[in-house]
Amino acid sequence: MHASKIQMMKSTESTLGINKNECIQFGIGFATGRKSFQKVLKAYLYNWKEARQQEKENINLHLLVAYDLKYSNTKSTDYTNLNQDIVDMIEQSYFIDRKSLLKNIEDLMQDKVISEKEITSFFGNGYAGKRNAILYTAIRNKIDYLVFLDDDEYPMAVTKNHSAVLWSGQHILTNHLKFIKEADITNGYHCGYISPIPNVNFDNTLSESDFRLFIEAISNDIVNWNSIRNIMKNGGVTYADTNILVNELAEEVAEVNHCKFITGANLCINLTNPNKVLPFYNPPGARGEDTFLSTCLNSHKVIRIPCYAFHDGFSAYNHLLDGVLPTTLGHISTNSEKIVNRFYHACIGWIRYKPLLLYITQREHYEDKIREVEEKLAVTLPKICAYFNRSDFMKISSELALYSRNVKKHYKHFLDTQAIWTRILEYLKTTNKC
Repeated sequence: MHASKIQMMKSTESTLGINKNECIQFGIGFATGRKSFQKVLKAYLYNWKEARQQEKENINLHLLVAYDLKYSNTKSTDYTNLNQDIVDMIEQSYFIDRKSLLKNIEDLMQDKVISEKEITSFFGNGYAGKRNAILYTAIRNKIDYLVFLDDDEYPMAVTKNHSAVLWSGQHILTNHLKFIKEADITNGYHCGYISPIPNVNFDNTLSESDFRLFIEAISNDIVNWNSIRNIMKNGGVTYADTNILVNELAEEVAEVNHCKFITGANLCINLTNPNKVLPFYNPPGARGEDTFLSTCLNSHKVIRIPCYAFHDGFSAYNHLLDGVLPTTLGHISTNSEKIVNRFYHACIGWIRYKPLLLYITQREHYEDKIREVEEKLAVTLPKICAYFNRSDFMKISSELALYSRNVKKHYKHFLDTQAIWTRILEYLKTTNKC
């Protein structure tokens, strides 16, 4: 592959004398639009170095970054000009933008494996498209395992002890490498500001039963009211489970309503058998690429591993990476316009992919389920608008109607994405490029 990359000079043998052919190729993938990803990456790499994994196995680290210049008005050098400390720890780096991607799939187009229209759908501008570009790059370059990280998640866990919070470092990369060899996918836990749902003070305008009905209408199976209520009681903060941290037990992810739910970050994919690697998809303008991948994993071994990442959902705690560890964490309050905006956009994102999720997992009851959602929204949306003093929450209802009308088209795109990926893999195998 000729993607923009940095080739570092490395010895062909480790200090243990292991042949390079036996070396593990371990990829770190970011789908990002923030130049601050470098600071996050540096934290993970220092964490890796502190764990001294290289002394145990012969491992090369590879960096794969699919970046979006429009997301936060960045320029390409914000991603490609790596800090020297990062360069010294990376075997090879791949930077993927639209131009470099088109250059590096020229053979796919020339050999009519994929059409120009399919390129737009499969490698599009959304998160799914960027993740697919990273997957393709990793497999084509014979990377064994690929871990996806988010640019707003840090390798640490926060727990609560009476009136104070306690912090602990998490060896995320090494934990994934420990378990991924015996699994198709490994997925860690998340703490911090995972949920965008603010801490609501219920009143005559919006009761707890109203809000519960609303959350049930817009959410998926993995987001249930009991978990949301507990998070709200903690001021919107999800604390790490001490039992998971102490016992360090991994467990297989159970299938729930035809899904083995995973998250898009703190996520590792075993690439050693490309036939078991699946692509990402989300409906246009929606998220949920991890949720839709979850619907395809019934025959895959998915392991939840005992490591946490702290999700800084409001970018309020990036000083954690400078060593500043607060003893308390702020509440998600409805008094903040920024918080309400995030909640609103999360609601729009959830409702946009709910029709397709229902169509995939509960097709025989699809019409009834959609009608149930519509009825719950009709009751609760006026109250939500009144409570937050924002009439645009009513748009949730029209978005549901729009995406429900298009659900069969989106389902076809979902299947097309898998078919395109199958063709790409077959081409790479027949041309000995994976």
